Amino acid sequence: MTLGKYVELSEDLYQYMSGHNPKPDAVAEELIKRTTALGQAAEMQVPPEQGALLTLLAQLLGARHVVEVGTFTGYSTLCLARGVGPDGHVLTCDLSTEWTDIAHEAWERAGVADRIDLRVGPAAVALASLPGTPSIDMAFIDADKPGYIGYWEQLVPRLRPGGLIVADNVFYGGHAADPRATGNAAAIRAFNDHVAADVRVDPVMLPIADGITLARKVPLTPGGTS
Repeated sequence: MTLGKYVELSEDLYQYMSGHNPKPDAVAEELIKRTTALGQAAEMQVPPEQGALLTLLAQLLGARHVVEVGTFTGYSTLCLARGVGPDGHVLTCDLSTEWTDIAHEAWERAGVADRIDLRVGPAAVALASLPGTPSIDMAFIDADKPGYIGYWEQLVPRLRPGGLIVADNVFYGGHAADPRATGNAAAIRAFNDHVAADVRVDPVMLPIADGITLARKVPLTPGGTS
């Protein structure tokens, strides 16, 4: 059943929403400008409202150990680092030092660089090096789309019961809804089906930016299984 209770996000409505959301501070604003200057690549950056949501989610979880797959210029990392607070830790993975050099400068100016551990190289390798025990409070996946299922399978066992995985671009510009999807859209479509069928989590897909999925790891039952 479709209720149809949604509102098309026009430019005016987006500006209205932005005016009622937390404003990026001077460091975040400068990072947004530097990223925008990169041209087409800038589309990989999360928008300010999504960054504010990541900060809020980390705060609500009381997250202290966060893992991010896909750093880019570090805006989402900055938001997560602010969410975990001075006693928290964000491990973030990316392949490009060109873009992460921009990130480092912003993290230093924001005073959060000491709580961020950047791993440059394949994310699958970095994730495999983590302890196998469920100690991650929150994870954010925003990287190469064909790798999503693999990252998911590395992260879910390491996520503590009640912890949260956030996956970005689950609409992939709307193309993920097409059964004939190819390429990245087909990879996202397969990932979405994989998440929906995963009994280890309680997921919800939301129309934020290019679509995000929030998935809470099912807490342990009295018998000790999730």
